[in-house]
Amino acid sequence: MTTPPPVPTEHYTREYFEKWNYADRGLGKYSMYWFARRYYAALVRRYALPAEPGQPQRKLLEMGCGLGHLLGLLQDDFHCVGIDLIDYSIEQTHLNAPKAEAFQMSADDLSAFESNSFSVVVALHLVEHLPNPEHTIQQVNRILKPGGLWLFATPHPDYSMRRFKDRDNDAIGKDKTHINVHPPEQWRAWCEQNGFKMLKHFGDGLWDVPYLPILPKVIQFGLFGVPALAQVVARTTWTPLSMGVNQIGIARKL
Repeated sequence: MTTPPPVPTEHYTREYFEKWNYADRGLGKYSMYWFARRYYAALVRRYALPAEPGQPQRKLLEMGCGLGHLLGLLQDDFHCVGIDLIDYSIEQTHLNAPKAEAFQMSADDLSAFESNSFSVVVALHLVEHLPNPEHTIQQVNRILKPGGLWLFATPHPDYSMRRFKDRDNDAIGKDKTHINVHPPEQWRAWCEQNGFKMLKHFGDGLWDVPYLPILPKVIQFGLFGVPALAQVVARTTWTPLSMGVNQIGIARKL
């Protein structure tokens, strides 16, 4: 058996949000982050099964809830729960999603949650931080209701334009907490082998410019990044996996 990689817990502090990918991305209104959170909220609303008449409000769990903005967008549609290792994340989630519950805990162990208790589980850029992501996927299946939605986003290590990047310093490689980055076929296999049907598996676009040494970065973003923004604004899922710095998976529990 392969020994799971060690979890770099020393990086999971407030400073995590001040370095690596958070350091060079805006978080304000109309930023890529702002649009992305609305995009993921729209996907959840589209693919989550509707509440059954007379049943309690649907429950949603976000693993790695970060700053809590996604839960803030969904807190009126679901009974939202967020978990994260970083205490600052829990503080921010209480501020940005006041109707949500938030707990400081690891996604490695979901035993605190009852089986068949959630309608949706979301993990945006979380699974690549886990020492044993397949085990977590098994646990996600356990806590989801039949037909429940599993939505995740994680880096694609072999996307088409990465050959032009310095792999140690691009959006994927520079985050030293990325300990389990895998190609799409591995994530699909883990999902399908653990009780899920993949509904959609697609890329998020080539937004991590520059790729070419000559063209200015702003021009390259127009060439490569604008299609990614168009997908987000139009709330579509058309980008091929090879054309995404990250891969997005939408799966349903069988």
